[in-house]
Amino acid sequence: MIEKRLQLNEIDPVDIYGINNRLLDRLSSFFPKMKIVARGTEIYLKGSTKDIHLFEKRIESLIEIRGKKSRLNEDDVNKLFESPMTQHEERVDNLQDNDIIVSGTEGKIIRARTKNQRRLVECYAVSDLLFALGPAGTGKTYTAIALAVRALKNKEVKRLILTRPAVEAGERLGFLPGDMKEKLDPYLQPLYDALKDMIPARRLAELMDEGIIQIAPLAFMRGRTLESAFVILDEAQNTTMAQLKMFLTRMGNNSKFIVTGDATQVDLPKKSDSGLLRGVEMIGKIEGVSVINFEKCDIVRHPLVTQIVKAFECHDEQNDKSGNCS
Repeated sequence: MIEKRLQLNEIDPVDIYGINNRLLDRLSSFFPKMKIVARGTEIYLKGSTKDIHLFEKRIESLIEIRGKKSRLNEDDVNKLFESPMTQHEERVDNLQDNDIIVSGTEGKIIRARTKNQRRLVECYAVSDLLFALGPAGTGKTYTAIALAVRALKNKEVKRLILTRPAVEAGERLGFLPGDMKEKLDPYLQPLYDALKDMIPARRLAELMDEGIIQIAPLAFMRGRTLESAFVILDEAQNTTMAQLKMFLTRMGNNSKFIVTGDATQVDLPKKSDSGLLRGVEMIGKIEGVSVINFEKCDIVRHPLVTQIVKAFECHDEQNDKSGNCS
């Protein structure tokens, strides 16, 4: 069971609830296992992930219908359930309930797709600091951002902060053209891409303008205390021990931190300067800290990516041991 609050924006709640909540009561009757309470522009939900997702879709459909006619009636609600399920809803129905993390844009469902993605979701429930380590393409960052968006939507946290070291620019950005945002965007684009899969563009822009979602280079974290926040440090293999310590000690009350990285892709001038693995070794066994090691079998990109990762690993082993790789 999970809890969630839906916010009705730019529409009179009475148009959706009906007089004396008649329409909402009718809609609720199709979800007998879910608790549904409406207060003003907010609808409080408690139930299974699947039921909550489908309820959201029905509300969205009612809002769309309301935009085409002057008033809704109970027939409009009934018709939502009389028609056969769409292919999208059938996919939802067939999913493992625990695998669904959050509903994305354009009906996209973000879910844990591999063993270690599921483990990251499970460990999130019991740990406030998580390390997700492993090769490219395993969905480490994407799954972490999905968890963060879910926490923000469910009002578990007040802010979502995504950061990564701008190593390619040496964290010295003055020589690049444009304002600070224009200087940083190329290095932070993968984080924007993931967010755009999960939050509509207009709403994402609003949340960023309001400072509820922040995307910034690691250097901007210094001196801050991050309370009631979900904070993700991406590409952490490019942090030194001092930078990693600085980041981890930003954690305030009621905060969740996830650190992602691939120790085989260090971009620092000296690979030995990376503090990620040493940091994990130091604090990984502290209570409240979880370490999830992603593997090649978790890769969810093009099938060739798995073979590419394996080939580079073999090459590195040959260089280290002067042996053969079969």
